Amino acid sequence: MAGSAAASDQSLRGSVEVGRDGNGVEMILLRNPKGATVEVSCHGGQVLSWKTERGEELLFMGSKAVYKPPPHAVRGGIPICFPQFGTRETLEKRGFAMGRLWTIDRDPPPLPESGMTHVDLLLNPCAVDLKIWPHNFKFHLRVALADDGSLILVSRVRNVCSKPFTFTFAYHTDLAVSDIGEVRVEGLETCDYLNNLKEGMRSTEQGISLSFDSEVDRVYVEAEGVIEVLDHKKRRTLKIKREGLPDVVVWNPWDKKSKAIADFGKNDYKRMVSVSGAAIEKPIKLKPGEQWMGGLKLTLSLSTKHE
Repeated sequence: MAGSAAASDQSLRGSVEVGRDGNGVEMILLRNPKGATVEVSCHGGQVLSWKTERGEELLFMGSKAVYKPPPHAVRGGIPICFPQFGTRETLEKRGFAMGRLWTIDRDPPPLPESGMTHVDLLLNPCAVDLKIWPHNFKFHLRVALADDGSLILVSRVRNVCSKPFTFTFAYHTDLAVSDIGEVRVEGLETCDYLNNLKEGMRSTEQGISLSFDSEVDRVYVEAEGVIEVLDHKKRRTLKIKREGLPDVVVWNPWDKKSKAIADFGKNDYKRMVSVSGAAIEKPIKLKPGEQWMGGLKLTLSLSTKHE
């Protein structure tokens, strides 16, 4: 990060460094006591990087990703999709939050993760937002890095207007993998899913695990328990635990569709898979004054499950 001005916690709790990127947007670098790091941008409240203590990157970023000022979102990492994910509203498919400037919240409400290395961000709607989606809200986001290297995101959306509103939501989590052909996703067996490649046709997952040999774009609904992404080549597993996020979106564009994605390189589809905690099929409804909270925890483990 350019022009970094550090503000550190006690060393036993890691450190938080605040700087700016080439567009002048605030960036936050979280570092835990073991040296794992998370990089967060106030552009979209987006996690751009999550690295182990050995410096290994766990999130995918498009090799042709363009870092432009808002409202242009960056391809990769973990964009925040709000207040829309899908085609329910007359909004962009992934909402407007990922294209807005967030601010660092200097006086956030307490959360159980307060002992971890963390940063709190805040998004209030601007005039443009209220014109296209006329609902006033406050969106608090906490990004935390645990001592064991786990990445934790907690979102809280409060209705501060006089009428109820509904929204859909997703942490669009783009994971880095060694080779998509060597990856499988477990924890979705017997779940119903909406197949976006077949106009949302509803089917039931028949396999014990999901592997990839072509394009996949599915919304698994009411998926219970922990989702595991197994990377056989690297002999590692990423565990995804969700709270308040009943659905799971699994996506890989494969070779043909990836050619139409401007910020994807030729073979980028081979080194990524998106497995996102979401609330899509049943939109979240908030009455005036009510608050919704949704959380995501990503944990890396070296697994004995790889054959």
